[in-house]
Amino acid sequence: MTDILSRRLMLAGAAASLPTLAFAADKAQFAPQSSILNGRTYGPDAPPNIYPDPDILILDPSANDIFIGHSSIKRVKTGFQWAEGPAWSGEGQYVVFSDVSADIQYRYLWETGEISAFRQQSFNSNGNTFDYEGRQISAQHYLRRVVRWEHDGSMTVIADSYNGQPLNSPNDIAVHKDGSIWFTDPYYGAQLAEGHPDPGNAIFNPGGWANPNIGNGSAGIIGSQKQVRPPCIYRVDTSGKIEVMLEGKLGLVPNGIAFSPDQTKVYYVWGNGIAQADVVSGKLVNPRPFTDCNVDGVHCGPDGHRVDVRGNVWSGSTSVPGYMGVTVWNPAGKCIGRIRLPETCANLTFCGPKRDWLWMCASQSVYLVRLGVQGAAIA
Repeated sequence: MTDILSRRLMLAGAAASLPTLAFAADKAQFAPQSSILNGRTYGPDAPPNIYPDPDILILDPSANDIFIGHSSIKRVKTGFQWAEGPAWSGEGQYVVFSDVSADIQYRYLWETGEISAFRQQSFNSNGNTFDYEGRQISAQHYLRRVVRWEHDGSMTVIADSYNGQPLNSPNDIAVHKDGSIWFTDPYYGAQLAEGHPDPGNAIFNPGGWANPNIGNGSAGIIGSQKQVRPPCIYRVDTSGKIEVMLEGKLGLVPNGIAFSPDQTKVYYVWGNGIAQADVVSGKLVNPRPFTDCNVDGVHCGPDGHRVDVRGNVWSGSTSVPGYMGVTVWNPAGKCIGRIRLPETCANLTFCGPKRDWLWMCASQSVYLVRLGVQGAAIA
């Protein structure tokens, strides 16, 4: 037992020091050594990686025990077009995620490690989550709506319009313990690869060259054909009433969204950074910057994010090699750790029976790494 404890402590200590030293060396070379530049390979046929994983970087002592020394990044599967929107079903013991551009939802079964098509077509679904009754909620870019899948297999439309105006393309979703559903509604589903363009001259159809009816003639039959509203954050209460929490504009668009552990704060991607606000009586109040998502002068573009039980925000990073992957921000908005991946990471979620694994949707691949901390959200 003494030998085992000594080995565990040695690994934990190494996790706290070696990645920091590697990071210091990276800074000295200016261009960080990345998995791509080092020629690291992933997948079931890849050689074993060393412990601690050199692509898990601890930037502050407070992150020492949110990572564990005897865990390394594993690529679960590759070959997707644009992996996004993962969520964990605690009751079903699986991860569901979207391949937005392929128009498929996939499911990863925890007990077997198998990935199979779950919903095809998914109507270019993006964000997913599960509510407190274990029901899956999805944001559909193509049909420009938020839907819930009931236990009997039927589907309920949660939101597709506001005050008679159609939604743009719901993107990410978070459920609150009061029963409300919060979601972001940017413009991105108006791209050919992620939904369907608006007819005529539009934000993602300049000149009106793209025809929304080619490839799928149902554009506009269910869901809007043309985006007319500003990008917003919405809240739907238990009665079905939908309200605008925050209104954006071109260049200031919401994306990922998640609540703090006690759900008194909400974190949301706002333009090029992450903002935070207080949640008071079902309202978003006192919006303010949380982080500009810059690390070493490099912008780690945020997309989806989740919060752990300590209040740290884990954000996907769409950036340059060496900074692609995941950034971890403490409740004060300081970057305390990073996970480097060979691909940009759009979104992530905590998963596993103990919710102490991180599932990362990174462009063409999905990755897993075990952590020393649990996720705060149920999905």
